[in-house]
Amino acid sequence: MFGVRGRTGHLAWYRTDEAAAEVAFLHGFSDSAQCWEPVIRGMPGIRALAIDARGHGESGLPDEPIRYEAHRDDAALVLSSQPHEGGIVVVGHSMGAMAAAHLAASRPDLVRAVVLEDPPTGTPGDRHDEPWSEPPWLADVRALDLPSRIAQGRSNDPDWPDDELEPWAVSKAQVNPQLFDLTFRDAGPLTDLLAEITCPVLLIHGDTKRGSLISTEYAERCAQAAAGEFRAVHIAGTGHSVRRDNRQQYLAELTPFLDRYR
Repeated sequence: MFGVRGRTGHLAWYRTDEAAAEVAFLHGFSDSAQCWEPVIRGMPGIRALAIDARGHGESGLPDEPIRYEAHRDDAALVLSSQPHEGGIVVVGHSMGAMAAAHLAASRPDLVRAVVLEDPPTGTPGDRHDEPWSEPPWLADVRALDLPSRIAQGRSNDPDWPDDELEPWAVSKAQVNPQLFDLTFRDAGPLTDLLAEITCPVLLIHGDTKRGSLISTEYAERCAQAAAGEFRAVHIAGTGHSVRRDNRQQYLAELTPFLDRYR
């Protein structure tokens, strides 16, 4: 799927071909760029770029606090180094969605439109660097061999397509454990970021009862806060990984948006 691989500084990135990418993909916490391959395969002909976040996949890990602004700057560094024809559409999931929102707010020269798959809502008030630790579920999965990790993923999410399970399982073992020796700073409110984004935004979320971070009520608040064109899509029956829970409906929403702006 990814025919071109490279590095920019500490960051590993992947392109589908030598041509300038039209869409960039930013993954969520504990995933990797390879986790986007199944959905990219569902859009034949798309020229895609995917980036391993710091401490994930094959990217390095600078010794500094973990914050969304750093993920934003990492994405900007890679995008600025790539062949491009004007701005690019950026698609992000969870952690990657918040990084994409930060990027769209601060670098409109790089971002033509942005897709946010179930980003965190952020926290109001002052933000401080706080110690954090590896989530127990991740430690448990990382302790398994690859076949057992795949089996665990299938047990946890039996409705996911089979081609999602191996990249998900591989990515868990690639998370740099030194990530949890660093301090973490949470994001500010997503609504504040949307008030600074002037390009088109597509927000895709699921059901909070299934683990979605965005509720229908919060999506309405996002629509009210957005400075530019904004559309929220609720895909019923899905959780935090909307595209894995219902790829068909996810692509039905994503593909026309990309066709319009890429």
